[in-house]
Amino acid sequence: MTAPAGRQPLLWVALAFSTGISTGLYAWRPPLWWLIAAIVFSASGIYFSRRRAWAAYGLGLGAICFIGALVIQIGGASDSSGARVLEFADGREVVITAHVTAEGTQRSDIPGEASQRIDVETEQIAINNQSFPVHSGIRLSVFSKEEDDASTSPHLFQYGECLRFPAKIYPPRNFRNPGAFDYQGYLAENGIAALTSAKAEDIELLPGFSGHRAEFWRTRIRRSIIQRIHVLWPASKSALMEAMLLGDESVINRDVLFDFQRSGTYHVLVASGLKVGILALGTFWLLRRLRVNDFAASAIAVLLTVAYAILTDVGAPVWRATLMLILFLAAKLFYRQKSTLNTIGAAALALLIVNPRALLGASFQLSFLCVLVIAGVGVPIIERTTQPVIRALRYLDSLGYDRALAPRLVQFRLDLRMIIGRLERFAGKRIPSFTLISAWRMAFGATEFVVVSIILQSGFALPMAYYFHRATVVSLPANILAVPLTEAVVVAEIIAVAVSYVSLTIAKIPAFIANLAMAGISGAVRWLGSLRVADTRVATPQLGAIMLAAFAIVLAMVLARRRAWLASAGLASLIISALWISIVPPHPHVRDGVLEMTAIDVGQGDSILLVSPQGHTMLVDAGGIPRWMHSELDIGEDVVSPYLWSRGISRLDVVALTHAHADHMAGMGAVLANFRPRELWLGVDSPAAELQSLLIEAKKLGIVVSEHKAGDNLELGGAAIRILAPPPDADAKSLRPNEASLVMKISYGQTSALLEGDAERKTERRVAEEEPQADVLKVGHHGSATSTWPEFLSAVHPRFAVISVGTRNVYGHPRWDVLNRLGESKVSTYRTDMDGAVTFYLDGKNVTSQPADLRQW
Repeated sequence: MTAPAGRQPLLWVALAFSTGISTGLYAWRPPLWWLIAAIVFSASGIYFSRRRAWAAYGLGLGAICFIGALVIQIGGASDSSGARVLEFADGREVVITAHVTAEGTQRSDIPGEASQRIDVETEQIAINNQSFPVHSGIRLSVFSKEEDDASTSPHLFQYGECLRFPAKIYPPRNFRNPGAFDYQGYLAENGIAALTSAKAEDIELLPGFSGHRAEFWRTRIRRSIIQRIHVLWPASKSALMEAMLLGDESVINRDVLFDFQRSGTYHVLVASGLKVGILALGTFWLLRRLRVNDFAASAIAVLLTVAYAILTDVGAPVWRATLMLILFLAAKLFYRQKSTLNTIGAAALALLIVNPRALLGASFQLSFLCVLVIAGVGVPIIERTTQPVIRALRYLDSLGYDRALAPRLVQFRLDLRMIIGRLERFAGKRIPSFTLISAWRMAFGATEFVVVSIILQSGFALPMAYYFHRATVVSLPANILAVPLTEAVVVAEIIAVAVSYVSLTIAKIPAFIANLAMAGISGAVRWLGSLRVADTRVATPQLGAIMLAAFAIVLAMVLARRRAWLASAGLASLIISALWISIVPPHPHVRDGVLEMTAIDVGQGDSILLVSPQGHTMLVDAGGIPRWMHSELDIGEDVVSPYLWSRGISRLDVVALTHAHADHMAGMGAVLANFRPRELWLGVDSPAAELQSLLIEAKKLGIVVSEHKAGDNLELGGAAIRILAPPPDADAKSLRPNEASLVMKISYGQTSALLEGDAERKTERRVAEEEPQADVLKVGHHGSATSTWPEFLSAVHPRFAVISVGTRNVYGHPRWDVLNRLGESKVSTYRTDMDGAVTFYLDGKNVTSQPADLRQW
């Protein structure tokens, strides 16, 4: 071996290029700096090429690393070609002329109502009798009423249709918290610059077609397949079947998706590399059994895979898998059976050259990590353990074949012959040999599957914790059941759909087989996902843990082909790193010796994190979205929890619910499940069904529920808490929910913060009599005119205030008169809709404030 690359130089090149992209993104330098460095390293590499091969190779990789940094910085500017539409996102109604570029499945989550999410490209926007040519991508939500008469069912908008409709345009907005999902970036990657909604009856269909004919036929074929799926399977099964075949998980209920996520089998629902592998390798295996030569079988497998990628149209994950498949089969045809890692490197390098920012996506990282771990660790270990024994099962009657095997394998064959010989006395000559060899092959095949699954889950521990905050404890048994059954479902479903175009009756036979296999998957996932251990959530790993886990993966790959004890050590390091990430919680990112109050951006709602001087944690409210808004977003799961995990917080000491309104309470269920606090504090135990359901869940989790009213004095890790409302005799029947809000004053030394919940004027009058002076005020009721009255402000006399409020909310919060009162009182006021998450640090003498965009952990 003349260079450290060995048989996979392109893998090392891809890793160097990836390192450069990451460096250029997080360590900015002028582009000329990177260019000069690349030239110097390249020239040095050429100089050493005939003197020190290792030095030359290292310098060459360094040059490629600098080129990667240069590429990401030169091409780092985002595409703003569709940004002009945002000029009209000012709350005024406009008339949009557009055509459909992506059609979505119609859903009926609410009885009597249907919705369809489609993407459109604008052609013209009219406002105030003026028209402007605007070409931008918009995501349009269409709402309609379902009629009992099927002939008047809502129109399904299709690709290429031209539309005109009145609507208000809104820019997409991220929740401005550390750890928040980049929704704007996600939409931008899909060509979407703005959002809007309209009623179906207000949309005018215009004559003509706008689009590409190839895409028209693709969507038509896909629509036809979906219709066949709904004919072959009942509504309760068709959504899963549609997701299984076409990868559209948006049609599945969120609770079902959570079961698949908890059990670590979510990948079977999406159009991923798994489906590509099943389709391609299944086709290749079948054609080879039909004695089709390697070239023809490979070509047909590639064509079917490309057709599948085009049909699903889910983007990068399937196309990455398709590219790797093409390169793998090409290498196989040219007898490069040992170049799997080199093939992976070539695929990665090609994709990163086309789109360097793909490296930053979880999908890209997971796809290549999966293949790297299997090819770099799993395959070498199997090749030196089970594969020699499986090969020893061949030609058992051939004594000449014995001479090509190791002595221990020859002894194994001799033992098998002796056992078969004795069994033949009772069962004849053919049955014992076939049965025993088949049993051994199945046993070793199952062993290989388990070993690869353990290695894969160990390698995936880091990205699963970083991106999804899950330790998939039950993923091994779940995948042992789900993956083989997925193969059966996909194959039977493809056959059923294809045959249904000829005979619906015959098609029901493979449909029944697919249904049985799907029932097995669903049952296993539902059972394993319901186990408490399956819902193990973990905080974002710290940098040290990330580096150690990455090093363990590389070490396991490097040692996998070395001596047995070295390979075992590498594998042990991989498993230990996975256990460390899954079991050992990271150190929370908090400041010692200060009281922290953070208003988390949860939109139109409240959620406040308190961290005591001794590091104890308390969450007051968890945000939420009212049911009438028909949103699938769970603020507790999708917003509050990621923020806490990004802070390294994996457990909460206390949670408090100010009152039973959805914008404070709806996210609390996810918070209780994810962080398992010791206590849940209430002001008034309301009979509201949502609150009672939450209390039942809290008791199941072993959380102590307690009520606190005015006059109670509590302690949280060095901070004093005084309850100012509701009054001691308060009950849910005598007070409106807002007036029953839990009002708390938290003090540390000479500094304090006052949390109002949604308290209104009547409550504020009572609180004003209790000496509520505080340095920081969480403004009541999101800045509504019903709260923050002058006499209350005079009694509190805050230096800082924060209003937790949603952008463009329908209530008009915060009111201008409230903002004027705060301004007249010379209060420095922050708003979560403008400033994102805002943190206040109270050190006992002084208070400092930091909006999320300025915070450095």
